[in-house]
This record gives sequence, C-alpha cells and structure tokens, in this order.
Amino acid sequence: MTTRLILLAHAPTAAVRRAAFPVDEPLDAHGLADATAAAGTLPRADLVLCAPARRCVETAVALGLVPTVDQGLRDGDLGRWAGSTLDQVAADEPDAVTAWLTDPAAAPHGGESLDDLLARTGDWLRDLDGSTRTVVAVTHPMVVRALVVNAIAATPASFWRIDIAPLSRTVLRGGANRWSLRGSSEPLTASRD
Repeated sequence: MTTRLILLAHAPTAAVRRAAFPVDEPLDAHGLADATAAAGTLPRADLVLCAPARRCVETAVALGLVPTVDQGLRDGDLGRWAGSTLDQVAADEPDAVTAWLTDPAAAPHGGESLDDLLARTGDWLRDLDGSTRTVVAVTHPMVVRALVVNAIAATPASFWRIDIAPLSRTVLRGGANRWSLRGSSEPLTASRD
C-alpha cells in the first residue's frame, strides 16, 4: 500500500521571527492566528502525528487536528545554541558554525550532529506503518528537511539547500524505502512579519 505523508512545519514562534535556534516555546500570537485560520485546509488523514514540542502541539490543535505525539518527530538538538540567533553564535564561535555547516558529523553545540538527525529521521521514515494511507505529521523545519533528504536519497549537503517555511506543507509518497517527493507548498496562510 502507498502512504501519503503530509509534513507540516509548525507555525511561527518568537524564535522563528528572530531567526534564533528554537527552544520549547509557544506559538506567537500571529502564528496561532495563522494556524487557526488554516484549520480545515488539510485533507482527511488516517493518522495525525506531531512532535512533542509545544509549538508543534499548539499548531496541530489550532489546525483542528487531534494528534498523537511522536518522539521520532522531535526537533534537532542544538545543545547550548538553543535560544541564540545564528548571528550571535557566528560572532562568538565562527569556527564552530563553519564546522556545523560543512561537516555533517560535527556537533560543536553539544547536541545532535546532522548525521545523527538524518539517521534518526531515516529510521522514523523506514518504520512508518505502510498500511496507513494518509498521515499528517506536524513537526519542525529541520525534521522536514531531514525527511526529504532521506526520501530522495540526497547527500547531507542537500539539507542546507532545502527551505521550509512555517506552516508549509511537504508531501512524500511511498513506503518501505521507496519514497518520492510529491511537492512542497508555500505556507497554508500568509505569515505576518
């Protein structure tokens, strides 16, 4: 059986708007409004999953979904960089940022390396129950990018070339190690700056 996996990036938070590495924070007022306005725009799903972070659960609920929390969809662990902006970290630790962006095995922040994230999300994708026809998964942009890299058997360097906006939808189709990218969309509603 073929599974349609609809990956939905969570709505904006204060960290997203500041271009900061995320912490477990709620949606901001505009993000909550955008997600609420998009309720009813997703197709019917046989299974709805979401990452355990507050921003993912709040996005799913605002969309009118009743999700099951799935630890496999948790965000990449950015260790001590969480809460800081990329500009701050680049000014304080330029060599560490360069290593993180160029070496998929590097984890200078003390968290999860890109290789680890790709392996974890690849395992999640392989373990997805192929008997489910349509799955909606509300998760993080990093996780969506990693799942796309796994689905199309791209190189780790490709991860940095995939842009996933808040509330955007990415669709994978397949199962059992035969996934394809069906498409990616702009945000379900226009985000406010």
